[in-house]
Amino acid sequence: MTDENKVPTEVRTNFGKGFARRLRAAGQIPAVLYGHGTDPVHLALPGHQISLIIRRANALLRLDIEGKEQLALVKDVQKDPVHQIIEHIDLLVVTKGEKVTVEIPVIVTGESFSGTIVTVDVATVRLEVEATHIPQHVEVSVEGLEDGAHITASDVTLPKGATLIDEPDLLLVLVSTPSGEAGDDEAEASEAAAE
Repeated sequence: MTDENKVPTEVRTNFGKGFARRLRAAGQIPAVLYGHGTDPVHLALPGHQISLIIRRANALLRLDIEGKEQLALVKDVQKDPVHQIIEHIDLLVVTKGEKVTVEIPVIVTGESFSGTIVTVDVATVRLEVEATHIPQHVEVSVEGLEDGAHITASDVTLPKGATLIDEPDLLLVLVSTPSGEAGDDEAEASEAAAE
């Protein structure tokens, strides 16, 4: 985890839509931190820094709350559907060594066999990982795979210490031949033989 994830915060004591609107106008984002049986803490986060950090899935923040550092996982981001402005963020308290369940993006690499297409059926896998070692993504290779080949969740090489939460037979990627290509030659050959 890098220093760019260290976030200065302000504890909020005012609430309501009007206050939240003024907070966003001042370049800050309202947030709430909860978990581990603690009372929710209402915070104001620096808007620009947070919008850069949350571009990555499962961002882990090091919050500076009145001089005390607290690790937190971004659990939910509420955005204005029209303007895409971040309206509110829910943060979950985590501790070093604690395991959390997260959805990790699946990146497909390589080229499948000529004439085939690769269909991504599910673009993420759910893993249980240490909160301080959340991978950015996992990779699966389709290099040279032919028609009918498929990759399931159990085929993914998991990062060290990670456990698969999804069903092992969950279909992630399928390699197929577009309809009307492979069968055409055979159909023509059988028609020629019939004549």
